[in-house]
Amino acid sequence: MELLSGNEAIARGAWEAGAHIGVAYPGTPSTETLETFCTFDDVYAEWCTNEKVAVEVGMGASAAGARVLSTMKHVGVNVAADPLFTAAYTGVNGGFVILAADDPGMYSSQDEQDSHWYARAAHIPMLDPADSAEALAFTRDAFDISEEFDVPVFIRSTVRVSHTKTAVETGPRRTCDIKPYEKDAAKWVMMPAFAKPRRKIQLERIDALRAWVETCPYNKVVRRGAAVGVICAGAVYQHVCEALPDASVFKLGVSWPLPQRALEEFASSVDRVYVVEEASEYFADQVRALGIEPAAFERPLPRDGELSPGLIRAAFGYEEPAHADAFGDVPARPPALCPGCPHRLVFKELSRIKAIVTGDIGCYTLGALAPLSAIDTCLDMGASVSMSHGFELALEGTEHRPVVGIIGDSTFAHSGLSSLISTVYNRGKGTVCILDNRTTAMTGRQGNPFNGETLQGRPSRELDLVGLLRAIDVDHVLEVDPHNAKAVRGALRTATKDQADELTVIVFKAPCVLLSRDRRPNYFINGNCTACGACTSIGCPALSKDPESGLASIDQSLCVGCGQCEQYCHSNAIEQLTGLSA
Repeated sequence: MELLSGNEAIARGAWEAGAHIGVAYPGTPSTETLETFCTFDDVYAEWCTNEKVAVEVGMGASAAGARVLSTMKHVGVNVAADPLFTAAYTGVNGGFVILAADDPGMYSSQDEQDSHWYARAAHIPMLDPADSAEALAFTRDAFDISEEFDVPVFIRSTVRVSHTKTAVETGPRRTCDIKPYEKDAAKWVMMPAFAKPRRKIQLERIDALRAWVETCPYNKVVRRGAAVGVICAGAVYQHVCEALPDASVFKLGVSWPLPQRALEEFASSVDRVYVVEEASEYFADQVRALGIEPAAFERPLPRDGELSPGLIRAAFGYEEPAHADAFGDVPARPPALCPGCPHRLVFKELSRIKAIVTGDIGCYTLGALAPLSAIDTCLDMGASVSMSHGFELALEGTEHRPVVGIIGDSTFAHSGLSSLISTVYNRGKGTVCILDNRTTAMTGRQGNPFNGETLQGRPSRELDLVGLLRAIDVDHVLEVDPHNAKAVRGALRTATKDQADELTVIVFKAPCVLLSRDRRPNYFINGNCTACGACTSIGCPALSKDPESGLASIDQSLCVGCGQCEQYCHSNAIEQLTGLSA
């Protein structure tokens, strides 16, 4: 018996099923799955440039006969949707399992969506584990289901399942040889002449899956009282059991397709049947489509965010159990760029020139928060480059603030490059800043094509970012040290004023402070401070000012000696400690 998170259990289940290959792009709450999978014996795992590429690599390996695990967060499923929908036509050779890790509550995501809808739309079966034990078992069995029905299979988790550790009974790895590949254009070449017959095969598969789901072992009925019945899935099942100990529960282990006859039988066995789900109406809509009308709650469930036993009890009209209230005087701790972050001065200078900044997905999104307040938009990965071009088109011929797109190195590889190629092709202008901190920082410092580090430490190629930009014929390419305030200011001035009618890409290159962990002698405030607030305006967590006097201070436990603050002090009040080892 081991204590595993849901992500670790999914990785273990894939390994026990004999999976050979893992492919992914890192994204919370899915990231640890492939990081765990890659540590097992007899597997190959890699970070791909994006989720679409990961699914395409996975489908190639599956067609060649390997069992494949691909992992992504919910918004990554959007990126992968193109190959996924067609993979539901072609089917598989080796079993292919895709983790879709949803994030109700948006703990680390730009939106809140329900991947169940993708399973229904693409006609790909989906399994919903409620804890780590089920995460392992469902994933292990999903490879067999994939091969039995000739279709990829989704494992759907949420942040609560992915990151909560529960007890798991682990098992040995199954010996699973690579299946032989046989040329079959009618199966693998999805041109209309072949896709039309595959569509009919898909419809036959859907009928077979609907028959199978009625008796499959993954759906579970827990019989308690006959007054109330609840239909639910995933982590919500745990909350329902805690909130409603007297209710009977139909726990859906398979969330597409739904078992019509089994659900009808369950609904008829209780006085009232309810559907409890978080941040979605997927199950309620699908249950109604089966001819079962769920009962109305005493008070509506929240339409957004994670559920809890308390929220569920409230929906059923029960009083909240006695509990200790949270302290009301705890100060807020908003997220912030780390002390020594190489992105900070870029945002400071963008704020100084009052630029319109189209942002992107990554820890640098924190540049939108006070006191930097530098980012105007953030939509999806790669959108900063495309949206900056859109701003320039709409503002053409007008007097307007500088427009600057901001994107990280990993995000640029993910989808920013294609956006930039489109801008170059259409002779776009403006400024794009690539914040190259040598890693994929937000999700845990994973490798990417521009730092050349692979998931399993294999030999690689570090792509030449500046050379690549020149190769696609960007008008002007600059490489700047982001810790040098004057250099940052000068580069942005040149790009947004002198070269405003052309396209300039500035590469701000310096390693993430958590990657280098390079600590130099700390800085401190001497007696010259005039309380001007210039240093604290850069938003470093190590800097603060006295609420009464306004005098600045530096927290020695947080300072990393980067010297960014010193460059903004006008009174020589910031000095570096001398005579101390770093």
